[in-house]
Amino acid sequence: MRKLYLGYIMFQLVELEDVVRVPPDRFGSSLENVALELLKQKYESTISPENGYLVLVNNVKVDKVGKIIPGDGATYHKVRFQVLSFFPLKQEIVEGEIVEITDFGAFVRIGPTDALLHLSQIMDDYLTSDVKSGVITASQSKRTLKVGSKVRVRITAVSLGHGISMGKIGVTCRQPFLGALEWVEEEVAKVQKQAKAAARAA
Repeated sequence: MRKLYLGYIMFQLVELEDVVRVPPDRFGSSLENVALELLKQKYESTISPENGYLVLVNNVKVDKVGKIIPGDGATYHKVRFQVLSFFPLKQEIVEGEIVEITDFGAFVRIGPTDALLHLSQIMDDYLTSDVKSGVITASQSKRTLKVGSKVRVRITAVSLGHGISMGKIGVTCRQPFLGALEWVEEEVAKVQKQAKAAARAA
């Protein structure tokens, strides 16, 4: 297996090998097309503990010479192919969009899956969660998070399942320059203002 990393580190191209069973009723079809269809059914929208969330199968190369098993009219062919996968890494900083507000926090869409942003991991403030309106409000700062908010978070926990299980990802924004993107912009502007003031005083 060889991993080819893309620009955004959580996405990667993984080269895999397998064997596909081509049934007799598909013998007249393109071998590559049949193999691609079968591999998509097997791998896409599944989770691998080694490779993460498997998103897309492509670049399939099929061994033209197959094998026949006695009593089975199908042919079996070795295949090599690439899978675009999403592999979240602990401590990685990512950006996503809030897609759901719950009593205990929010779910943030990152890549092809959702991560849990627990109330305790949002900020050091008393928070109220209005599930019906889809808004989390801070008591003192009056800052809010709502469905559709763009956020920057750090991944704190990753538990990948197997097959079609969902897996679990936990994130936090209780660190400087994390949270809703407008909060981050405010923090950056504040630091820049302090730096300019310090430079003038020097």
